[in-house]
Order: sequence, then C-alpha cells, then structure tokens
Amino acid sequence: MAKRKVAVVLVDRANYGRMKPVITAIVEHPDLELQLICAGTMLLERYGNAVQQVEKDGFTVTSRIYLELEGSIPLTMAKSVGIAVMEFATEFQHLQPDMVLVIGDRYEALAATIAASYMNICIAHIQGGEVSGSIDESARHAMTKFAHYHFPATKRSAEYLLRMGERKDTVFMVGCPCSDIIVRSDLTINGEILNTKGVGHALDITRPYVVVVFHPVTCEYGDETYQVSQLYDALRDLQIQVVWLTPNIDAGSDNISKYLNSSWEQDQDFRVRFIKTYSPEDYLRVMANSACLIGNSSSFIRESSILGIPVVLVGDRQLGREKDINVQSVEPDRERIKAAVRWQLGRGLYKSSSLYGDGKVAARIADTIARVELYSQKTLAYVSEG
Repeated sequence: MAKRKVAVVLVDRANYGRMKPVITAIVEHPDLELQLICAGTMLLERYGNAVQQVEKDGFTVTSRIYLELEGSIPLTMAKSVGIAVMEFATEFQHLQPDMVLVIGDRYEALAATIAASYMNICIAHIQGGEVSGSIDESARHAMTKFAHYHFPATKRSAEYLLRMGERKDTVFMVGCPCSDIIVRSDLTINGEILNTKGVGHALDITRPYVVVVFHPVTCEYGDETYQVSQLYDALRDLQIQVVWLTPNIDAGSDNISKYLNSSWEQDQDFRVRFIKTYSPEDYLRVMANSACLIGNSSSFIRESSILGIPVVLVGDRQLGREKDINVQSVEPDRERIKAAVRWQLGRGLYKSSSLYGDGKVAARIADTIARVELYSQKTLAYVSEG
C-alpha cells in the first residue's frame, strides 16, 4: 500500500518550533510520506531565514513559496493572503498531497487552508479552538471550519470546537507538540547561545536576564509605536539584561522595529541584545534560563507554562487565551509593566504545568493522520441548544 502523502505547511519561526516533533514523527512513521513546504517569513533573511535551520536539522524541504508583500501594513497583509492562495494552489497541484497539515492562526496558513479546501484535499489543523486577540482569532476559527480533522491543545479548546459544530469523531485532544521538544531537550545554556547571534550588548550569562517578544496587534494598527515605547522604557528603567526577539511581519511590524532601532542608537547603555531567530531548542534554552518572559508571544503562554517561567503578558494580543498561574497580564503602560516585572522577578519559578501537553503529542498526531479516513465534504454537526 502506498504511503499517505502529508504536506506540512510552515510559515514562520514559531510554526517550526512547534511542528518540528510532528515532522519527525511523520518521517519516522512507516505509513506516511512527508512533503515539507516552507513559506512566508521562513524564507526571509530579515526574519532569520528559518528554512536554513530546518535543513540543518536534517529535513528535506520539498517546496519554497514566496508570498509576502513588503510594507507591514493592513493592505500588504490582505494582498499577501491573495498571493498565498494562488501560490499554495499551484504547489498542491504539483505535489498532489493526500492531506495538508497546518497549525495555528497565521494568515499565510489560512491561505494554504483555503487553497487545499477548494482543491478537495483533506486538511488537518493543530491548535484550533483557542481564543486570542487580534485578527488571529478570526483566522484560526476560519481554518477550523475548513479543516476536516482537528488536534486541539487543551480540553477547553476541544470543547469549543464541538460547540462550533465540528463532529466529535474528527476532534482529537492531543496537547501541544511544543511539549515534546521541552521534555526531550537539554535546557542547559551558555554565553555562546546568548551572544553569537544578533546585535547589541554581549550579555553576562551569570546575571539575570529577561526575554522579550512584542508583536504588533493588527486590530490596533497605528498604536504599536506607543505600546512598544511603554515596554521599552519600562525595561530600561529596570536596568536588567534583555534578549529581545524581533517582531513578526504583521501590520505595524516595521514601526516597532524602527522605534527599537532608533531608541537603542540613542541610548546604548541599555543592555539589550536583538535577535532575529533561534533554533527551536536554543529558543527553549534561552526561555528556560531567563528570569522572566515579557511581551505578547503565544510561546509565553504555552511553553512557559511547561517550563514554569514567570510571564508578564503585555496588551491584548493574547486576550482570552487559556493560561496558567505563571502568567500576569498588564496593559501596555510603563509603570504597570515595571510593577508586574518586579513582582514576577521576586516570585521566581512556578511549578511546571501540563495544560499544554505531556511530551507525547507528535506520535499521537502522526498515528491519527495515518489511520483516519480521508474526505473532503464537511457537514455541520448538530449542536443541542440545551
């Protein structure tokens, strides 16, 4: 019997960090054949060219899809979706996958989902049913309604999928595959990991440092410079070492980057190092050994809960997302951010949580993909009003 061809879509560095164990499980499964598609910012140098890390890890990249329009404004985001639908459709026609596997809520992944759906290709979606701020929530739920099989990360997410009308036999609550990397990784860190990449100050590994990721919130476009200025000033006031990962490509990204560049040029006493990307394992090492995680990345909710790292979540980008007790949310206000960071630094590590997985997720996903029946026509499951 021929192997089932699974086209895995990666569109940014966060995708790869969570999908790596799933990709490995597909490669190792006797009944599956991997088709690996790298697209979006995975291919762009200014976002770390993460495709190089994929190849360094030993995976064969089947296809590369360039789809991002320059500008980082709402118009370029919308147009990039249109370009992406056309490019993914062309690639799917060439590859003829039996199933397309997507993750999360990125607009590029939504485009791949739309293309596959209209081409009658069975779709599996990881991390559906979650709640968050920004346009990401709309994209995620749209992907859910296109997808034929679902791999939610939490029980609540699985329940939400059923309430959205997804059939119970298509929803598999498996956890988040990010947990697989964490439980299998050596989280020891050294100065080389902190300082060989990026620009800015060399950081002292023997002193505490915090990790910052602050992405634009597309539904609040135009306010991102003010928000990042409040965060930047708060961290400068605290006089702590900072590892700052550059924002994603969403509308407002360029404004954040411009502010960070100009501010640091005028005040180079601020001990900060700016990084484009890490390997999935190095990112976990940097997180696991930090004193606090600050910003609005979903990794500060998922991975942090397993690691038990204190988090200060800034703004509304993750509004409503299921989180554990290690996460404290604040408005993007300088004084409130400082107060929250001081409190979390004083609190220290939290107990590890299994909210987002137990480290055995990827194998469950691969086994399920190999055995489920492929279909293309979806129907709405009956949801009782009582």
